Amino acid sequence: MRISLAVAAVLALAVAPILAPWLEFVLTLAIAKGFAALGVAILLRAGLISIGHAMFFAASAYGVAFLARAGINDFAALVALSVLAAGLAGAVVGAFLVRYRAIFFAMLNLAVSMVFYALFAKLYGVTGGTDGMAVPVPSVFGIVLSEPAFKNTLFYGSLTLMVLVGLGVHRYLDSPLGHALSAVHTNEVRLEYLGIPVWAVLLIAYVVSAALAGLGGAITGFAIGRVVPDFAFWTASGQLVLVAVLGGIGGVPGAFIGALFLELLHSAAVTVTDAWNLIVGAALIIVIMFLPKGLYGLLACRAAVAK
Repeated sequence: MRISLAVAAVLALAVAPILAPWLEFVLTLAIAKGFAALGVAILLRAGLISIGHAMFFAASAYGVAFLARAGINDFAALVALSVLAAGLAGAVVGAFLVRYRAIFFAMLNLAVSMVFYALFAKLYGVTGGTDGMAVPVPSVFGIVLSEPAFKNTLFYGSLTLMVLVGLGVHRYLDSPLGHALSAVHTNEVRLEYLGIPVWAVLLIAYVVSAALAGLGGAITGFAIGRVVPDFAFWTASGQLVLVAVLGGIGGVPGAFIGALFLELLHSAAVTVTDAWNLIVGAALIIVIMFLPKGLYGLLACRAAVAK
């Protein structure tokens, strides 16, 4: 039943831009933020809240801009290298931060992310400061595309990555490493007694989560065509946590469901009133209060009842 729903959802997303072309940009951004929120959700399984993951989102986006400036013009190479850069940054930062728990972990992530933000904003000669950096349209497997054709390719490429990466993360969470994350949250001391290195388990999860945030940042950079320091600001990190909780951390689809819901709600609210924040805020309060397991939890419950 769940597989059928997942296939139907992917097909619906694939058809949506054909029926409503304006949805292409919105859905591309939603998928990008879904990747980053999925990274946050992985850490939430271990009881760790990162209010700073936008630093990896921004690092990858800036990585795309820097690599393009250096002469690399292939889409796949730019994405792969920028995600690798985000993963390496996650390994360096995570090696120190995964030693901490609870509020200390959250606030240290926030502090480090604001250092990233300050560097992006103040190094005018390198990053362009608050003006940011342009991201040119790359070639795709050696083929030079027009901007509309590239944005279309970007959407369907992102949709394909959503399926492939989602399956990969699902297998990771269903592996001993993934189960160990939940065990860290429930009884970390017992894991240590069993001889399982908690630090290594958390570091691997942190690197994976940073790489996922980096993937989202790279796609966002291509979709918007420009990267700015606000990508690393603390409100961007808070939004990723909100999306992860809103969608539900019980499974991989939750992050993408939450991102799609938030982006579509935001787009609809903007067309209705200037006070779109009020509509978005009210909807989020309703979901958080009445759906403690998130939107994915609601869909999972309905699928179970249907059986």
